[in-house]
Amino acid sequence: MSMKTEVNAPAVTDRFSSLSFAPYGRGADPDAGEATNEKQIRADVDAVAPYTRAIRTYSSTGGVELTPAIAAERGLKVTVGAWIDKNEARNERELRNAVDLSRKNSNVEGLVVGNEAIFRGEKTAGEMADLIRKVKRQTSTPVTTGEIWNVWLDHPELVSAVDYIAAHILPYWEGVPAEQVVDRSIDIYNRLRAAYPGKRIVIAEFGWPSAGYNRDASVPGELAQAKVIRTFAARAEALGIEYNIIEAFDAPWKSFEGSVGQYWGVMDAQRHLKFPLTGPLVEQSYGRTAILALLLGVLFSLPMLRGVPVTLSQGLALSAAANGAGAWVALVFNYWLTHYVTGGNYITVTLSLLLLGPLVLVVLYRAEELAAVAFGRRPGRLVENLRIAAPSRFPKVSIHIPAYREPPEMLKQTIDSVARLNYPNFEAVIIVNNTPDPAMVEPVREYCATLGAHIKFINAEKVQGFKAGALRIALEHTADDAEIIGVIDADYTVHPDWLKDLVPVFEDPTVGLVQAPQDHRDGAVSPLHEAMNAEYAGFFDIGMVQRNEEDAIVVHGTMCLVRRAAMMEAGSWSSDTICEDTDLGLSIAENGWKTHYTRVRYGWGLLPDTFEAFKKQRHRWAYGGFQIVKKHWNRFLPGHSRLTTAQRRHFLLGWVTWLGAESVGALAAILSLLFVPFVFALGIAVPAHVLTLPIIATFLVYVLHFIAMYRLRVATTPLRMLGAAFAAMAVQFTVAKAVYDGFRYKDLAFARTAKGGNWLAGAARSFPALPEAIIGGLLFTSGVAVHMQNWHAVREIDLYALALVIQSLPFLAAALIALGEGSKLNDFAAWRAARARLGLVPRRLRAPTPPAVVE
Repeated sequence: MSMKTEVNAPAVTDRFSSLSFAPYGRGADPDAGEATNEKQIRADVDAVAPYTRAIRTYSSTGGVELTPAIAAERGLKVTVGAWIDKNEARNERELRNAVDLSRKNSNVEGLVVGNEAIFRGEKTAGEMADLIRKVKRQTSTPVTTGEIWNVWLDHPELVSAVDYIAAHILPYWEGVPAEQVVDRSIDIYNRLRAAYPGKRIVIAEFGWPSAGYNRDASVPGELAQAKVIRTFAARAEALGIEYNIIEAFDAPWKSFEGSVGQYWGVMDAQRHLKFPLTGPLVEQSYGRTAILALLLGVLFSLPMLRGVPVTLSQGLALSAAANGAGAWVALVFNYWLTHYVTGGNYITVTLSLLLLGPLVLVVLYRAEELAAVAFGRRPGRLVENLRIAAPSRFPKVSIHIPAYREPPEMLKQTIDSVARLNYPNFEAVIIVNNTPDPAMVEPVREYCATLGAHIKFINAEKVQGFKAGALRIALEHTADDAEIIGVIDADYTVHPDWLKDLVPVFEDPTVGLVQAPQDHRDGAVSPLHEAMNAEYAGFFDIGMVQRNEEDAIVVHGTMCLVRRAAMMEAGSWSSDTICEDTDLGLSIAENGWKTHYTRVRYGWGLLPDTFEAFKKQRHRWAYGGFQIVKKHWNRFLPGHSRLTTAQRRHFLLGWVTWLGAESVGALAAILSLLFVPFVFALGIAVPAHVLTLPIIATFLVYVLHFIAMYRLRVATTPLRMLGAAFAAMAVQFTVAKAVYDGFRYKDLAFARTAKGGNWLAGAARSFPALPEAIIGGLLFTSGVAVHMQNWHAVREIDLYALALVIQSLPFLAAALIALGEGSKLNDFAAWRAARARLGLVPRRLRAPTPPAVVE
């Protein structure tokens, strides 16, 4: 049983009355002055001869003048065209050739001087009437001009000059639904007859495109084209109407005529009839596309369903996502295979294919993560879920605290919390580096001296290699019997049970590193701080938990414990990247050591003081991540490290979905913006849906993923989740710039994040999101303007407008945060006062102080 749509339409029992005939090969561009030749014309005449009684040409130069003689060999009548525009020298050649052809070829039955020259504004009706009278004096062949039907109604003086009316009736351009086209066209014909009784009237152009954008209610399509043309031809034959179908062949070079210009032919560019002239009409088969979609779905499913046990619902969700992505990719390929790609379209094809790969990876990775969290098994490798026996001993831990120009009182709080650790065998090495101000050094030295010999203080000047250089010096002052190195940032206070709970994991001699999440104790300072804290929580409660299940966590340089032997084997702290912590953690994993992660909060630091500091921190992480990719890429090759396939996959996809996705997203937004002037100034068709729909679909997947994952994994409120989304979007451009800087610069200076209200915070720019504000504003206003200018409700235009607005959101998020940072919008007291004025029930608008340990 066939599932294809089948449509009935009247048959073309004989042949078409006439077809517009442009004898140019698929790769030709007559608008660029390219000529045709006898071989091409002969082949094209042979192609149309079985289906038409006559043909109409539009020019009498460039080789087309050979057409009448060749057409005569196949018994075809010809209406010869003379192209008329503002080039008077060419006009003279066109007219001279056309008259000559009418005299020499008995099969020439009409001469059409100009094609819509009045409609295009290149000639007035009076000028065309004079020109037609001039030609009539030189030939006995009937002479007319081709114009849209309302031009004939508006200019009776033109009708007086011609031998017959050659009216173009193309309801597509009037937004008429396909099912009303034939009736509309016959009605227009009757209006012309009523206006000019006794005048011969020929419908010189009638047709319907098989592909392209809709125009109001006019929707192109292969079935619609076939039904419209067959129905019209039958009605016209029955009523004795002379007509010409536009056109014989698709014209790939007509990309300037909007999205439909290439698809008016009853034959495609390969000269294959698009639809049968008799019998039922059946929609195009998508069999090959369906097979490709199925194969891609299987291909995408395999890595997601690899060896890891999955639940039934998880497997179904993964399969659905994989097959959805496969269908998406297959439809993109089908679109480009079934549409003509010429000129600038090659750029859009290339861009769509380049953008498609990263987008598919991002969507699948997020779908996999969502399926695992929503439908998969509970995490089993978290430290709190391990069955760890009571420790047989207490290996010595050396805690390293690097400090660069930190406020002494803040650093004292950190040292105090370390001194209170509930663990019998540890030391702390506080290394103040490159801090020339004695007021920031001596109070810390004096304080450490009061705490005992296990709290060591080092003041290191002129340290090379940023934070890694300081940590290497700390290693030199580490006790010889220390087996585990702990690292915390200078602004962190730690829970007394940090070492007691996590050091026992190292009883397993294959464990090289244990990582606890970052958290912050100043999230209640302002709504911006709360948003940043919630954004960080997403990484530590979602991504890190899932990566930990396959031993592929990302190491960050605070709240981590590292086996000293693993650190030394990995080469200790390296200064050739500015993310020495992630670099070291990856090296440890590459050497085959196990890593573990806990969701339990054991330490709380300070958030970046400002949005500018937040951006600088994210730039440092992204730029450092790019450095790590360049440094380690060869160790991901088979046999070059002890990384498992799952680890390689997580690290690679993690980089792609963070660095790659953000960069591609920002690049796509800028390219979309750069294309807007071409749409407005040159009338170029907007990008096809295969470019805009992926942007929209990816955004919807992002929203679904973000909301679901936060609701399932992060202990937060909807309002804080919204703040986290704003904060996450706001650094898209920052990450993209970091990747760009990674290509441009070999090494950038370490940009320290401003914390604790010190001098760095005051150096932040007053408005840290000017580029984002400009780009986002232009994208948003362009999207609105494109939609407002969409007079004909073209769906692709609205999709393009929607894509522009969606692409503006990350940029606008950054701009709005920067604008609101110094206002009352970033003040909890102002929010409470506003609630009180509105008489609303008071609610806590800031997060409570976090408990000592939070699961």
